[in-house]
Amino acid sequence: MSNDFKSDIEIAQACEMQHIKQIAERINISEDDLELYGKYKAKLPLTLIDESKVSSNHLVLVTAMTPTPAGEGKTTTSIGLTEGMNKIGHKATVVLREPSLGPVFGIKGGAAGGGYAQVVPMEDINLHFTGDFSAIEKANNLLSALLDNNLQSKTKNLGIDPRTIGWKRVMDMNDRALRDITIGLGGTANGIPREDGFNITPASEVMAILCMAENFEDLKERLGNIYLGMTFKKEPIYARDLKAENAMAILLKDAIKPNLVQTMEGNPAIIHGGPFANIAQGTNTILATKMGLSLSDYVITEAGFGADLGAEKFLNIKCVSGGLKPEAVVLVATIRALRHHGGAKKDEYNTASAERVTTGFSNLEKHIENVKKFGLNPVVAINVFPSDTDEEVNIVKSKCAAIGVQAILANGFADGGSGMTDLAEAVVSEVESGKNNFVQLYDWNMSIREKIEKIAKEIYGADGVDYTKKAETDLKKIDQLELNALPICMAKTQKSFSDNDQLLARPSGFNVSVREFEFAAGAGFIIPILGKMMRMPGLPTTPASEGMHIDNNGKISGLS
Repeated sequence: MSNDFKSDIEIAQACEMQHIKQIAERINISEDDLELYGKYKAKLPLTLIDESKVSSNHLVLVTAMTPTPAGEGKTTTSIGLTEGMNKIGHKATVVLREPSLGPVFGIKGGAAGGGYAQVVPMEDINLHFTGDFSAIEKANNLLSALLDNNLQSKTKNLGIDPRTIGWKRVMDMNDRALRDITIGLGGTANGIPREDGFNITPASEVMAILCMAENFEDLKERLGNIYLGMTFKKEPIYARDLKAENAMAILLKDAIKPNLVQTMEGNPAIIHGGPFANIAQGTNTILATKMGLSLSDYVITEAGFGADLGAEKFLNIKCVSGGLKPEAVVLVATIRALRHHGGAKKDEYNTASAERVTTGFSNLEKHIENVKKFGLNPVVAINVFPSDTDEEVNIVKSKCAAIGVQAILANGFADGGSGMTDLAEAVVSEVESGKNNFVQLYDWNMSIREKIEKIAKEIYGADGVDYTKKAETDLKKIDQLELNALPICMAKTQKSFSDNDQLLARPSGFNVSVREFEFAAGAGFIIPILGKMMRMPGLPTTPASEGMHIDNNGKISGLS
C-alpha cells in the first residue's frame, strides 16, 4: 500500500453507484416494495421478513479483540467479507449499524467501512442518512416533554417525585456541557425546576427498543414499558401511564423500517439502528438481521468494540430474544493491537516487534476462548496494515493453529472483495462443517448477581464482583419492579477486559465493581455500570470536524 493511497471519502466518491432498484433486484425485491430516498437509498417494508428463511439461512458475526482507540476494522472486515462471499458464489448481504454524528465529528470518524471495503453513499450514511436517529431523538424528547408537562399539571398530575426521575433528553452530538443541567427555571410558566441532563442518541432506551423490537406492536408495547420514576406514594410510573407510546411510535413509523444501500462492489447492504456497545447492546436491529436472512443465503453482521462487549451482548441478549442462531464468528485482530496489548505506546503501534505481538496475543487468545464458550469456533481475520511483518503475522497464525483456530489475512481495505476470498472460504467451511452449535452463556432466569458474576468471571476473567451501596439499593428496586429475569447489558470500558482501562492484554487477579444500575424495562435488559461510564461523550481538543470541508458544488472532503 503506497503513501499516496486515497482517503476513504475519495475512494467512495469515485465509486460508480448503481440505482438502488438494481441492488434490490439482486435479492428479489420488487420496485413496488421500495420506499425510495433518492437514487441510492431505500426503506424496506417489514412484510419482506420471512421467518422460515430466517431459520434456514446462515448468520455470521464479526467481532474483534480488545481494540486500540482507532478501532481494528470490524466494519471494514464485515463489508469486505460480504464482497468476498459474493465473489466465491454465495449470495451474501452485510447488515450493519448506522453511524452516530457524535463520533463522526469527534475522534473516531465515520462508520461506513474503509478503503475499498465501504458502503455507499458514504457521506449520506455518515450524515443524517434516512433520518432514523432524528426520529429516535424526537420520540425520546417527546416523552421528556410529556413527563415535565405532567409534573406541573393541576388536573392530570400523576404525583411523580421529580427526585426519582432517571429519564433524560438526548441529542446525537458529543456535548459534555449537557451531561448535567437544571431545567424549569424562570418561573411557574416554564415548568418545575429539577436536575436533568442529556445522553447521546445511541444511548437512548428508544434506540435500544427499536433494535430489540420484533414488529410494530412489540415496539409500542416496549415504548409503553419505559420506566420513568416513582410517585410520592412509591409507585412506579411508566411511559404508558402518560399515554405516550402511540405518539412515540408514530414518530418511529418510518424509522422502524430497515435501510437498503450498497457496497462499493454493488452487493446489498442493510443498515439500521446504532446503539453503542460499551453502554448499550451494540448491534443493529433484530428486524434488519431478520430482513437480511430473509433475502440472502448469508448475512454478515458486526457487534461493537471487543468481543467482551458487543459480541457478548449480541449472543446473550439479541440472539436469545430474537431467536437467532449464528453459525460462525469472525474475530478481527490487527498486528498493531497485538503490539498495543504487548506494551507498545501509541507512537510505537507501527513499529514491528515480534516480542510485543507474542505478549499481546494473550488478549486475542482470551477472546478466542470466550467465543468457544458459546459453542462457536471463531475464524481469526488479521486485518492487514502496511507495517505488518511476515514474522509477526506468522506468530499469530501459528499460535491460533495451536488452539484449533484458523488465522487468515484479510486485505479488504486495499483490495476489496478479491482480498477477502480466503477469509470467505474459511467462513463457509466453518459453517458447512456443522460443528458449531450456539448456546447462550447464562439462563435469563438466574439471579441478577449470578448473571453478572457469570459474565465477569467467564468473559472478563475477573475473580469476583463488588457492589457499591448505591448498586445494592438499585438491586432492591430491580427486585421491587420484578425485573430480575431480564438479561444483563454491561456498561464497561472498551479498552480492557476489566473495568480499569489501564489493564491491557489479559489481566488477572482483579475484581470488577458495579457502581450503580440502570434498567431498560422497555428494551428488556438490566444495565450494571462498571466504573464511570459516560452516556454523553465530549469532543477531543481537536475534533474531526475541524478537518472537514464542503465546496460550492456540495462536495465534501475530510470525512473519514
